[in-house]
Amino acid sequence: MIQIDQLSKKYKDAVHFSVSNLDLKIGEGEIFGLLGPNGAGKTTLISMLCGLLKPSSGNFSIHNLNFSSNKNELQHLIGIVPQEYALYPNLTAYENLYYFGSMYGLKGNSLKESIRSHLKILGLHEFAHKKVKAFSGGMKRRVNLIAGVLHQPKVLFLDEPTVGVDVQSKTVIIAFLRTLNKAGATIIYTSHHLNEAEQFCTTVGIIDHGKLVCMGTPQELIQKEEGITDLEGVFLSLTGKALRDHA
Repeated sequence: MIQIDQLSKKYKDAVHFSVSNLDLKIGEGEIFGLLGPNGAGKTTLISMLCGLLKPSSGNFSIHNLNFSSNKNELQHLIGIVPQEYALYPNLTAYENLYYFGSMYGLKGNSLKESIRSHLKILGLHEFAHKKVKAFSGGMKRRVNLIAGVLHQPKVLFLDEPTVGVDVQSKTVIIAFLRTLNKAGATIIYTSHHLNEAEQFCTTVGIIDHGKLVCMGTPQELIQKEEGITDLEGVFLSLTGKALRDHA
């Protein structure tokens, strides 16, 4: 589904590349966990794949379409759910979703029914006409998710989809994402919740300093590291325990 060849990105005036000559293949129907410490290059990589950043060099394609020559087609093929809430706080949940659905060319009764259906599935139906600014973090997170999937994308990019939510919201979100995946969506997921990633992802790639460090199923990666019993242990073994704070 995604083919990445020697992809690199260096920001203006930066000393180092944020992503450096990265090669990666993500198969159709996978739940791919893109993991790495702060500053490893995850957000830069996803931003390039979504067309938000221009690569310094290299190429990539999604569903056999090259982004440089098929940008409009690919923008309808992918869905993006950012970590920050991409919502208008003074609009209701329904109004927000109607606006975002319209941006993807959806309209009429099909859009209205899709909004109602998604709100019901994610436990928000009774709050459809409440302003988003009054919502809890978990409720905003679920509306944020719906906004990225109304157009039924083949590839869904998720940046920390369960950060800052309660256990109930997290459970509902993960169950919904599994349903989307079973229906055919390929999911690319970033998170610092490594226990969640271990249970959720079919394949994991760990990147650090802009390079792919390892890739495989969570269990394959765990078995490769002697004395390691979980994905968090693998992560620390490969990327170290030094703090990665940056401003």
